[in-house]
Amino acid sequence: MEQTSASPGEKFDRLVSIMARLRAPGGCPWDREQTHESLKKYLLEETYEVLDAIDSGDWDHLAEELGDLMLQPVFHAQVAGEAGRFGIGDALDAINEKLVRRHPHIFGDARADTADEVKIRWDNIKAEEKRSKGAAPAALLDSVPRALPSLAEAQEIGAKVAKVGFDWPRIEQVYAKLDEETAELRQARDSAHAEEELGDLLFVAVNLARHLNVNAELALRKANAKFRRRFAHVESSLAAQGVALEEAGLERMEEKWLEAKSAR
Repeated sequence: MEQTSASPGEKFDRLVSIMARLRAPGGCPWDREQTHESLKKYLLEETYEVLDAIDSGDWDHLAEELGDLMLQPVFHAQVAGEAGRFGIGDALDAINEKLVRRHPHIFGDARADTADEVKIRWDNIKAEEKRSKGAAPAALLDSVPRALPSLAEAQEIGAKVAKVGFDWPRIEQVYAKLDEETAELRQARDSAHAEEELGDLLFVAVNLARHLNVNAELALRKANAKFRRRFAHVESSLAAQGVALEEAGLERMEEKWLEAKSAR
């Protein structure tokens, strides 16, 4: 990857300048027509591409994807600045001040020796900030973004209510609930009922992940990647034998699947 002698700050300034030029009169037609709303999908896509790069362990690719992701807040800040709402400097001030304010054990006299103590202090400071702004007390789950992917939202919901004691005390109870929901799904009367029961089953499965200290979203992403690898073996093995997938049949594909599985 090409490196320049400019400092990170100078490189960031150049990114901001490039974005301003793209949005300026006579700039790029596509960039000029974007809005906060239209950019939302790109922010999500770039986030998942960063996750893919992390999963692959390709660090040069990760650097590239982080750059793509970094463009998104710069883009949003440029759009906001043109509307007189805020600029990229305001966003940087906000995060810098927040990090200092919520780490008094680093930038002040407070003490926190474990990650759990840091998290508790962070949550307490966050709640105090809201009170000081005169914000009305929010419902417990209001802080869980509805725009999260469903698995991540479910895990956050479970974690939030667990903090106030609304949780299964023992993991065996979660397994029992999983069996109960599976049985109810089997008895579903129609597709609408099946959708409801399947949702319940998935919600319990995500809570089981939480009890196992597993990130459900990442676990499913890894399962998807594993399926891709194994099915790619099925496809390539059959192709090497001159057999099309559509002609192979389930038994033959299963044989190749087991080959891929045994190879890990």
